[in-house]
Amino acid sequence: MSDPAFELIVGLEVHVQLQTQSKLFCGCSTKFGSEPNTQTCPLCTGMPGTLPVLNREALMLSIKTGIALNCEIARFSKWDRKNYFYPDLPKGYQISQFDLPICGPGYLEISDPKGEFKTKKIRLIRAHLEEDAGKSVHDEVSGSADTKIDLNRTGTPLLEIVSEPDIRSPQEAKAYLTELKLLLGYLNVSDCNMQEGSLRVDANVNLHIESNGEKIATPIVEVKNLNSFRAVERALQYESERQFSNWKSDGFTIDDRPKQTVGWNDSEQKTIPQREKEESADYRYFPDPDLVPVVIDGTTIDTIKDTMAELPSAIRNRLESEYQILPYDSDVMVNQGREFVEYFEAVAKESSEGKVASNWMQQNVLQIMKDREMGIEAFPIASHRLANLIKKLTAGELDNSRAKDVFQVLLEKDLDPAVVMKELGIEAVDDSALESICEELLAMNPQVVEDFQAGKKQAIGSLIGQAKKKNPNANPGKVRELLIAIIEKKL
Repeated sequence: MSDPAFELIVGLEVHVQLQTQSKLFCGCSTKFGSEPNTQTCPLCTGMPGTLPVLNREALMLSIKTGIALNCEIARFSKWDRKNYFYPDLPKGYQISQFDLPICGPGYLEISDPKGEFKTKKIRLIRAHLEEDAGKSVHDEVSGSADTKIDLNRTGTPLLEIVSEPDIRSPQEAKAYLTELKLLLGYLNVSDCNMQEGSLRVDANVNLHIESNGEKIATPIVEVKNLNSFRAVERALQYESERQFSNWKSDGFTIDDRPKQTVGWNDSEQKTIPQREKEESADYRYFPDPDLVPVVIDGTTIDTIKDTMAELPSAIRNRLESEYQILPYDSDVMVNQGREFVEYFEAVAKESSEGKVASNWMQQNVLQIMKDREMGIEAFPIASHRLANLIKKLTAGELDNSRAKDVFQVLLEKDLDPAVVMKELGIEAVDDSALESICEELLAMNPQVVEDFQAGKKQAIGSLIGQAKKKNPNANPGKVRELLIAIIEKKL
């Protein structure tokens, strides 16, 4: 008997560190990498008698993100204390938002240019603003098993973006996180550096299993310690297999066991139980008495909307429409960032060759950026020079191979492509001269003519290389056309 079918159910909680100069309720720096406990003050370390003051920039960045995520922006929002006791939480509570968050329901649309899944909307429950806790540093090297506390991160502004359980596969989860990170980068609200903790992901996972005509749900498991999008994929795949295996062996359902929190061990490629998952009642939320509610008017929202730049999804659609490129190509370029897109558009507009410009950007420009570990802002060829090179290529003044030779010179010299072509001895070959070369080659290779006439069209390929040897400037495409035309005249 085959195993029953099951469906993976995933909701993601993404904590995004907002790109502000100071913390959420005090003036301490948010700079990463400073010596431990050097970016603290009496307020963020929880000293008695201190009063928080809201960082307005963090609020504005949260609203901007909410607008981009199609969220309802709350006109009235308040602050709550989330009570729990960790060594790296000196106040004994975290200032967060419980029932009235800054951003209400919204959605993020995801798609896969490779076609592994259809375009879909991942619904968002909320996005709320809160302060971060500190960091526990565990000594696992010297063997003393000491834990040290660094409070530099305490009070850093976080936006927690919570999705509905709409994700159905590890691939969809990765696509959602990739699109969210891209969006946040385009908005300039966060650097989303997972290595520095600027973007952190928790996943809530369970299965819906079809068994004996009914749908059974396994207990929900929260997976933490996901340090990369690839780790998210691996963890979801492992957890789905583990939960299904456990259900087959013991039959436990969502009603039989409480939610559990596990940690992902990337080196062992498995999840490790940590504790039972807390419910909201366990945190004893209550309104923070030291902070007044936030009232947001329509003018503020409209002003933020007016200052927002074009978002990734809109850019993709526009590139495909204006330059007639494929969704996969637009996705590749948009994922490189706004400056890369701007460079491409400058090349495409000046050359009037959107598809050719797209190919050169992806195959040649990106390769140089990767090899030299540089961004597009440091790329040595100005957009108008690359556009001129593409114009000469499409005009037939040089073939693709010779165009790459010119490209290599342009990487080292700030010259016009025409000047480089002259230096390399590249010049258009007269049609009559090219025809003479083709006539000569066909006369020297009668077997090629016979093979071509017999239906072996690829036979003339060997003559194209010989034509290039006779004249390096011979255009392969033009040579092929002439060879075929001459043979067909003889039929």
